[in-house]
Amino acid sequence: MNTTNTDDPAVPPPLQDDKTLPLVIYALYLAGLVSAGMTAVVGVILAYVSKAAAPEWLQSHYVFQIRTFWLSLLFSVIGCVLLPLGVGFVILPAVWVWVAVRCILGLSWLLKIQPYPTPRNWMI
Repeated sequence: MNTTNTDDPAVPPPLQDDKTLPLVIYALYLAGLVSAGMTAVVGVILAYVSKAAAPEWLQSHYVFQIRTFWLSLLFSVIGCVLLPLGVGFVILPAVWVWVAVRCILGLSWLLKIQPYPTPRNWMI
């Protein structure tokens, strides 16, 4: 017997197509640019937890967000290691801009209710 009644207006629609959580994750990533990345850690955890139950178009955003986190962490570590050589002073601001651009592009696709076209891409 089916326990969910789709004809009952009192039953809320499933939250699977809700774009609020990916929007919050993008906002957490952008906030992480000024909070030393602490909010980005919360964002990546939310992305991992939410990815499996999401529809395919939202999964592309979660994959994009997860990759953005790990790649920015990798590039930031490289930048920190290269700070004594002076190169890190160029790499770290570039990582900041890269994350901001990726989040803005991701938000634009999300607000158009479309999947991110190349979520596994390294660049943009």
